[in-house]
Amino acid sequence: MFLECSTNASTRAWLMCHQLPGISLLAMGPPSLDKIRALQRNPRNIRNLCILAHVDHGKTTLADCLVATNGIISGRLAGKLRYLDSREDEQSRGITMKSSAISLHYTSGDQEYLLNLIDSPGHVDFSSEVSTAVRLCDGAIVVVDAVEGVCPQTQVVLRQAWLENIRPVLVINKIDRLIVELKLTSQEAYTHLQKILEQVNAVTGTLFTSKVLEKQAEREEEEEEKQHEWGGDPACDWSSRQEEVDDSLLYFSPDQGNVVFASAIDGWGFSIQQFAHIYNRRMGIKAEVLLKTLWGDFYLDAKAKKIMKGAQAKGKKQLFVQLVLDNIWSLYDAVVTRRDKEKVEKVVTSLGIKVLARDLRHSDPKVLLSAICSQWLPVSQAVLLMVCEKLPSPLEMAAERVEKLMSVGARRFDSLPENTQELKRAFLRCSSAGKEPLIIFVSKMFAVEAAALPQNKQRPLTQEEMAHRKELARQRHADRMAADGEDSAHSESLPAWHDTAKVESLTLKVSNPEEKAEQQTFIAFARVFSGVAKKGQRVFVLGPKYDPAQGLCTLPEGVSASDGVCDVPHLSCCSMESLYLLMGRELEELEDVPAGNVLGIGGLEDSVLKSATLSTSPACPPFTPLNFEATPIVRVAIEPKHPSEMPKLVRGMRLLNQADPCAEVLIQETGEHVLVTAGEVHLQRCLDDLRDRFAKIEFSASKPIIPFRETVVRPPKVDMVNEDLGKQQKVAIIHKVKEEALASRLSDTLHVDSTGLVTLITPNRLATVSVRASPLPPEVTSLLERSTELIRTLEQINMSLREGRSLDISPRTLEAIAGFKVQLESLLQGRKWRNVVEHVWAFGPRRYGPNILLNSVQGYQRPSLWQCLGGRGQASEAAAPAAVMRDLDNSIVSGFQLATLSGPMCEEPLMGVCFSVEKWDIQDSLEDKGKGSGATLAEASEDRPLKPEAAANCYGPVSGQLIAAMKEACRRAFQAQPQRLMAAMYTCEIITTADVLGRVYGVLGKREGRVLHEVMKEGTDMFIIRAVLPVAESFGFADEFRKRTSGLASPQLVFSHWEVISSDPYWVPTTEEEYLHFGEKADSANQSLKYMNAVRRRKGLYVEEKIVEHAEKQRTLGKNK
Repeated sequence: MFLECSTNASTRAWLMCHQLPGISLLAMGPPSLDKIRALQRNPRNIRNLCILAHVDHGKTTLADCLVATNGIISGRLAGKLRYLDSREDEQSRGITMKSSAISLHYTSGDQEYLLNLIDSPGHVDFSSEVSTAVRLCDGAIVVVDAVEGVCPQTQVVLRQAWLENIRPVLVINKIDRLIVELKLTSQEAYTHLQKILEQVNAVTGTLFTSKVLEKQAEREEEEEEKQHEWGGDPACDWSSRQEEVDDSLLYFSPDQGNVVFASAIDGWGFSIQQFAHIYNRRMGIKAEVLLKTLWGDFYLDAKAKKIMKGAQAKGKKQLFVQLVLDNIWSLYDAVVTRRDKEKVEKVVTSLGIKVLARDLRHSDPKVLLSAICSQWLPVSQAVLLMVCEKLPSPLEMAAERVEKLMSVGARRFDSLPENTQELKRAFLRCSSAGKEPLIIFVSKMFAVEAAALPQNKQRPLTQEEMAHRKELARQRHADRMAADGEDSAHSESLPAWHDTAKVESLTLKVSNPEEKAEQQTFIAFARVFSGVAKKGQRVFVLGPKYDPAQGLCTLPEGVSASDGVCDVPHLSCCSMESLYLLMGRELEELEDVPAGNVLGIGGLEDSVLKSATLSTSPACPPFTPLNFEATPIVRVAIEPKHPSEMPKLVRGMRLLNQADPCAEVLIQETGEHVLVTAGEVHLQRCLDDLRDRFAKIEFSASKPIIPFRETVVRPPKVDMVNEDLGKQQKVAIIHKVKEEALASRLSDTLHVDSTGLVTLITPNRLATVSVRASPLPPEVTSLLERSTELIRTLEQINMSLREGRSLDISPRTLEAIAGFKVQLESLLQGRKWRNVVEHVWAFGPRRYGPNILLNSVQGYQRPSLWQCLGGRGQASEAAAPAAVMRDLDNSIVSGFQLATLSGPMCEEPLMGVCFSVEKWDIQDSLEDKGKGSGATLAEASEDRPLKPEAAANCYGPVSGQLIAAMKEACRRAFQAQPQRLMAAMYTCEIITTADVLGRVYGVLGKREGRVLHEVMKEGTDMFIIRAVLPVAESFGFADEFRKRTSGLASPQLVFSHWEVISSDPYWVPTTEEEYLHFGEKADSANQSLKYMNAVRRRKGLYVEEKIVEHAEKQRTLGKNK
């Protein structure tokens, strides 16, 4: 033992007698394919796990250490080779960009384990890859940097693991930085590590509390119902519910064995259990006692030879510092800091390990340190042991997770068909018996070159085959020489085209194999949840909208995928042509794969786009969609440099769309091919893939297409120089709208009053619509944006009720809709918004956006949007009086959807706008000819039923003109209010040192950034800065940041929210103070106008700008001409 920093000499002398032996982990050879096949058949000893962390916290280095235990790479190259980063851009950038899987063999005692390890990216742009990895796993290793602590992406991955119900374990990595960089003492480091554990547990505790409160709300509702039956007031304390729930496995604590302290780059790591067993043998203290006291406020009394409590109060060193950290600090001091050869030799001798002479002589002390630590406390031993003991096997999958995976959309698990519910048992059994149904989930498709497939690789030749081929080559050469001699006399008489054809055929023969080798083949990244996947087996491919109840009714009983499928919506068949074992950069072909294993499947590229559920049973429901944390927001338009290569570009973009889980490919109305990505780094990777792998052509990409939103705000109370405004501003706005209306052809059919109410008459004079626009409160807008999926579900329910179809809705969905309605009512308070929620007509655009259409028409009672909450009978009664005008009702909604999809400022979607239809008159065209009189909508629906001819013509000119009129009325009402642009905003998290703090602020200020808060990390010179930055200003931001700060700071950009740009793009000086301040031209920079004109220019819309033509250069008389 080499304990230099003990509390006193007697303690040090006592511990010196109890030397700490080394723990050796011999690197095994690469496991054979037959060995892995045998391990795959024992699901109890399988561990499917992924490594999750913030960028640059050491995931891939840790993965290298684990891979080295199987002899696949050298232990000396661990952390330098980055074996699972197989892409060239991953190696050059030093970050992981895709999830990679590898199967490892590990032996602990008499048990052999198969570990299916998935290394995932930490960069926020590739968080979709994390989602694909987490879905296939049962556990996760969460890695946290000991200096940086919990970072934004750490919180994201913990939330993703929580949402997928997988169990995490913690590795606190880079502890060497506390010694070498921060130069903390062992006591200070202990306090620092305690704080990191508290931070991680705080994130987990927040997630846990939210879950407890959800369950408590469900119980309270049940209790309220009982109390209503029996009388009395219900009483409940949420904290008592928390105490009832078992959270023993939830938090990270070293004494529970789910925390490892490590430095993966130096090759060492340990858990409390390892030191407890070591000191148990050497000191005679019970292992159970050491497990409870090695982490905590305990110290060692050397005189009494007892472990006592209250180290901090008595000023003693904690047991963890005394027995663990002091040893590691002493080793670093001897090897790295002082380079004391005598001390190093004593350490090596006391640990009983062997170090090579070349390592002792090496000029880099880290080489010697790694050689000692990798034998003394190998990180792979600690991590793999923790994984095997603490992470669940496929047999231990929670029933709650199974039900969550099988319940899609508004359907609840109890409402699924009985055959479908029985599949839950197959999930929990995870059996590979012949009768078990096959259930596979494909989380993503990834592309590999055809030459990399095992069936296309050349196997090594035997000596006999080599000799045989040599003899055949010699014989062919002799025959060719003889044939050339005979044909030389006739060569002059052959025509010229003969030689050309010969050369062309030779070229084709040579080029075809190269083209075939460069072809991209798609492999499905999947996991078998039940049954056995066999090569060549036919399975059902279940689309995300597939309904098992409909499939079971349509298909005959006992049907299989090999029998063929009749026309069942969202159900198809395919064949699994090949199965692969994923080994990082290599693939190994398999004949079958049992349940509980991760695998690659070939031959699905024509049946699966990005993710899918495969099964041999049509009763299986599709799995719930993956939870993607990143929002694709960065767009570029792509066009080939040579127009003739457009088909190649289209095919390449289709392949890219399939190969990337987060990328989206769109064709806009203008005909542009648009690529949508999650960020700048993701965009660059997609463009490189498109150029080098998929399209293989030269193309040009536009500047990033920045998304904006259009909105209206309340009329300002002060002008641009903060002077109080009179009524002249409002009059000027209305006057401006009137001038535009009079200038257009719609002047005789359009009227705008002083309050902003726009009235529009259709060209055939049969319908009149009056619309008013007003801004929604920001809280309502954010609520609508958060509740997109819920609004979409509500729309599907209403559509089913309108069509008379029965739909079994889960109580949880109804509760969510009711809660959403209550939230809306609570946020829309005041005289202006009284009873507004009951009159909501629709949401838009696309029927689920953050804009509202209100029904304020006198006498028009239409079916309530919330009819699913009031029961079926009430819904049918409400639908009766409005059934006559249903189709024209849809015309009003369609016009609103079109208006909110592209606003008048720059054809961008609207956000946070409420349109109220205050008048909707319609005339019967037949009576109009005779009487010339109009009738309101209420009169038309009550007194005169719609005639059959008119009903047949409901999609004719009246409907079309009403849609156009409604759209135009909404746009004019929008323009009658103060208009603003909304910019997409990134949240920027920066961790930097005090030296470059000024440069950080300089870069942020230059790019319109705004610092929200700045906190100094306790015990370090690191600052954590949180800022917001417009997406429009973010391109090149990271590169400029690294250049200005010399690489000492790197930002993490995550899409956060939409923010109103305060400046008015249409502002002109109107008051005397504004003329004095800004001048008559008022040509100072207007950020909002700059963005708006840029979007209009890109879309080919009219841009009002002054262009100097035929200018003359001014010269003064004082200069020579």
